[in-house]
Amino acid sequence: MKQPRKDNVIDDYHGTEVADPYRWMEDPQLPETVEWVNEQNSITFKYLENIPAHEKIRERIKELWNYPKYSVPKKKGKYFFYSKNDGLQNQPVLYKQEGFEGLPSLLLDPNKLSEDGTVSPGFQCYTEDGSLLAYSISRSGSDWQEIKIKDVETCDDYPEILKWARFSGVAWMPDKSGFFYSRNPEPGTVPSGDEFFYNRVYWHKLGTVQEEDLLIYERPDMKEWSFSPAVTDDNKYLLLYISHGCIEKNRLYYRELDSKEPFIKLIDEPDAKYHPLDNIENIFYFHTDLKAPKGRIIAVDINHPDRENWKEIVPEGNDTIEFVTMINNQFVICYLQDASNKLKIFNNDGSFDRDIELPDIGTVMIDFSAIPGRRDDTEMFFPFQSFLRPTCIYHYDFKTGQRREFLTSKVNFDPSNYVAKQVFYSSKDGTKIPMFLIHKKDLIMDGNNPVLMGGYGGFNISLTPGFNVTRLVWMEHGGISALVNLRGGGEYGEEWHKAGMLEKKQNVFDDFISAAEYLIENKYTNPKKIAIAGGSNGGLLVSACMVQRPSLFGAIICSVPLTDMLRYHKFTVGHKWIVEYGNPEENPEDFKFIYEYSPLHNIKEGVEYPPILIVTADTDDRVVPSHAKKFMATLQEKSNGKARAFIRIETKAGHGQGKPTSKIIDEQSDIFAFLFDTFNIKW
Repeated sequence: MKQPRKDNVIDDYHGTEVADPYRWMEDPQLPETVEWVNEQNSITFKYLENIPAHEKIRERIKELWNYPKYSVPKKKGKYFFYSKNDGLQNQPVLYKQEGFEGLPSLLLDPNKLSEDGTVSPGFQCYTEDGSLLAYSISRSGSDWQEIKIKDVETCDDYPEILKWARFSGVAWMPDKSGFFYSRNPEPGTVPSGDEFFYNRVYWHKLGTVQEEDLLIYERPDMKEWSFSPAVTDDNKYLLLYISHGCIEKNRLYYRELDSKEPFIKLIDEPDAKYHPLDNIENIFYFHTDLKAPKGRIIAVDINHPDRENWKEIVPEGNDTIEFVTMINNQFVICYLQDASNKLKIFNNDGSFDRDIELPDIGTVMIDFSAIPGRRDDTEMFFPFQSFLRPTCIYHYDFKTGQRREFLTSKVNFDPSNYVAKQVFYSSKDGTKIPMFLIHKKDLIMDGNNPVLMGGYGGFNISLTPGFNVTRLVWMEHGGISALVNLRGGGEYGEEWHKAGMLEKKQNVFDDFISAAEYLIENKYTNPKKIAIAGGSNGGLLVSACMVQRPSLFGAIICSVPLTDMLRYHKFTVGHKWIVEYGNPEENPEDFKFIYEYSPLHNIKEGVEYPPILIVTADTDDRVVPSHAKKFMATLQEKSNGKARAFIRIETKAGHGQGKPTSKIIDEQSDIFAFLFDTFNIKW
């Protein structure tokens, strides 16, 4: 295999010259890039397919994956709406069901929208009577959405299709005449790259074409702002949730729903997160971290909106509030206690009512979504899963306090043979870090067990116990699964997040490295048997740890990674991450600390790096695949082609959301075949 060409591209960052010889790989359409991708994939897939255990791993993953998976039901009108994947369907199917005893009937099957399953469903927003559904689809894993409207009774789609939405939802008018939504400029109508800016709010009248949509709100002077419209449950107000970048510090504007007057700026100082919960007449309730890093609930009277009039309802506690919803005229609060969930109910005056008992140490929130429900509902559905228990959908009756199973799953796996536990260890600076460990009960801790460590450490995202069938295959063959709750996440509130962002990003890598050292010191494993895996920001994590401590790890799984931290902000939505990582181009101080850890720029010549499998997708429009390509090319160059490095470049897969089951199983089979081969694990 020939080494790809190197160009003499050099950038000057505040007096420091930085070479970027593989910048041409940033153009995925360049024939030379296509040729390089094809050559790399040919090498990688030939290697993977010849691993003796590969097909057995694939069959076992497929067997374990073949169980029903459900979304949380939404009750609208006479129907419960929920999605179900029978097991191996590429995409979940949407059903409607009348009452608890009714039979489910098909509403939408995304599997019929493409032969290969690469058209995936996004959001579903119903009218209050459940007669109309606005839903989105994405193609090939893209973040771009198409919005469609369906008649729930007939299952027929309206003719209009709305395009150029990203991470959007819709807010229906109570009379069902149409809805509010946000979208970006159509590519080609603005300079290249600006289609990811200039988000606008529109009104769409049912039965009309998108070109007739009415512009409701825009801020061309603030092109990085994004808008999420919502209609309050009392149908009195239109809200605009305004975000800037990826940090949860937002503005909140409103106006009466039938008004054409300018929006009123209720919160226009983005000094904290203000998640609107509901309103009772003129009193608006918010989940906020203002002066409360772990979260609290406040009330704001829109007739007296000055901050000195804001009232605290539920104060900050010892545990972090992950989300809040208002149901039964009460606050249902999901707390994080040492990275697992607790559910508590408070009255709307802030007094504690009761705990909702959960089956185990586990997770309630799924896909960053709160429990659905309205303030006047007297029942709710919520999901629950743990490391050894697949997701079960529970029904809870507020009047009786009874919790019962509504939708359950059974997996071909005996959890009684395994144990899940939590340990705490000290990071480099003495900070106590939690880590979950899952393995066979009878595993002997002799320092020779293979370990697969996972982490994320960024964007205030918390890693909590979750059911993962591919990790079961690992544990069935004597492996230990480790999940590390690094700084940069949200497990202990905003201060925990801040301790792992910007100039403190190195803390995240130190936390992960210290976790590996803990496992070695306590005889779980040794450096040759530690694999680390992460995706996206987690891909940045594992690639940074690899170049900083190459002798500490035995294998690296680096998925859809950020590795070129000097140019990450120049592509697609990367500019939104500046608040998390910093701006190396404009700020000399940011450049200094970013350059010190940027994985691409810290690969050294002559160093023996552990075996690595890089996984990316050519259609990823969130973290562009040039990060992975340039990292791979540099690693091969610096090792003179001797590195045991492979790159797997998927097509029509995107960043991971909506990926078809068949592609997930193929990818995970390849990953674990690589690990089994690297660690010489016999089937």
